[in-house]
Amino acid sequence: MLILAATPIGNLGDASRRLIEALQNAETIAAEDTRTAIQLMRALGVDNRPRLVALHEHNERERAASLAEEAREADILVLTDAGMPTVSDPGFVLVQTAVAAGVTVTAIPGPSAVLTALALSGLPTDRFAFEGFVPRKGRVASFRAVAAEARTLVFFESPHRIGDALQDAATAFGEDRRAAVCRELTKLHEEVARGTLAELAELFADGARGEIVLVVAGAEPVEASIDEGVARVLTLVSEGSRLKEASAEVAELTGLSRKELYDAALKAR
Repeated sequence: MLILAATPIGNLGDASRRLIEALQNAETIAAEDTRTAIQLMRALGVDNRPRLVALHEHNERERAASLAEEAREADILVLTDAGMPTVSDPGFVLVQTAVAAGVTVTAIPGPSAVLTALALSGLPTDRFAFEGFVPRKGRVASFRAVAAEARTLVFFESPHRIGDALQDAATAFGEDRRAAVCRELTKLHEEVARGTLAELAELFADGARGEIVLVVAGAEPVEASIDEGVARVLTLVSEGSRLKEASAEVAELTGLSRKELYDAALKAR
């Protein structure tokens, strides 16, 4: 089978017993960086010397098929440098290939920068969306595309771009939108800065050090009349959305009844 193993995102004490046992018993490890995998095993006191195969963004597509076939007959442990493989890290193409080939895929759960930052942010955790790395270009447009999203949003960002990213976020979401910058999670200098996007943009204007997760509050429901809501529904439908989906989306944004919106929009059509 294919075994996706979550590794510590900073603190080695977060390595699970299952992870250590898997590293000790592995015959083959597909790792984002084989040097990092070796360092991890040494740090955890693992003396196993498995076969190491590099699996990263530049070679995953060409190696996925052969590794998936190999996993049909023997276990392959999949590691990234930190956290869970496939989540903004290599592994998705391999999993997709293995699933299509009928190869068993399982996971050893563990540390997650996304969930840790979300839990520490002080923002709603009941519903959230992970948006991955903030794009280097077109940040304002990218942020505006999700500005009306009611769920809490989680992004990854590099330390030297966090200041500019926060400025662009303030432009797209509004300066008063609540957010949290979570830095160096589980490490010695862990920091969680909470405030408005304007406040955080000023605080991190000169950048920061370490791994960073940005958490942004979801949009507040917009008060609207049923007529305004129906107009929005019909606009979404004209753009290609199904009536049911459009009604649900507008209901989420406005607090209006989804059934009332659907029935009124159906009548208006």
